[in-house]
Amino acid sequence: MKKYIIALPPFCSSSAFACITCNKQVRDGIYNSMFYPNLLAMLSAFIVLFLIIFFFSRLATKRYKTRLINNPNVKELFTAPLASAAIVLGIGLGGFADGVVLHQILQWHEMLTNKIPADTLVNKSINMFWDGIFHLFTLGTTIAGAVLLWRLFKRENINQSAYVFIGGLLAGWGIFNLVEGIIDHHILGLHNVRELTADKVFWNYMFLVMGVVLVVVGMFLIKKGKQNQCVLK
Repeated sequence: MKKYIIALPPFCSSSAFACITCNKQVRDGIYNSMFYPNLLAMLSAFIVLFLIIFFFSRLATKRYKTRLINNPNVKELFTAPLASAAIVLGIGLGGFADGVVLHQILQWHEMLTNKIPADTLVNKSINMFWDGIFHLFTLGTTIAGAVLLWRLFKRENINQSAYVFIGGLLAGWGIFNLVEGIIDHHILGLHNVRELTADKVFWNYMFLVMGVVLVVVGMFLIKKGKQNQCVLK
């Protein structure tokens, strides 16, 4: 009787899977002495983004209240709430666009590829974990933007111009590019826009240029929507 030997492919071994629950090397690479510094570094960009949105929202609210006091008989439709909500939503969607296109589809970089090159299966999985943390924060930002929009439904003094909404989305995306690019690419050096290229600096600055263009176009649309608003008598 002939004996047949079935050779199991190497990927059936648990050590060949670079997942957190089945590979000790991946766990050790993530949960080491750099875990909290890496988490803080990723949080820093979102903290700055939050402070920017909070500052401009408070400033816009203060200016609106000042106009009401100076002109009590004329009530303008308030542009800031929709613009702020759209900007927050744009930051979240801009983060998703970066993660989906540059991290996953093109795979030009991952979250820590300038610190941990994704040249092995283990390093790739470690970077994928931090990509997931990044996407978790972008998801939270997107949900926050959606909640802010939902809260505007019951208010009657809101400027509902499509220009304001689209402009806010573009401005939010641009703000994300600028803050994330300056902090993660230039200050902290967590990754470059395109790792496998001889001219990394060029791509890093092009990312910032795109952010500037988005902010300028977005603010132009918001201003246009504000100029076209109605006035409540």
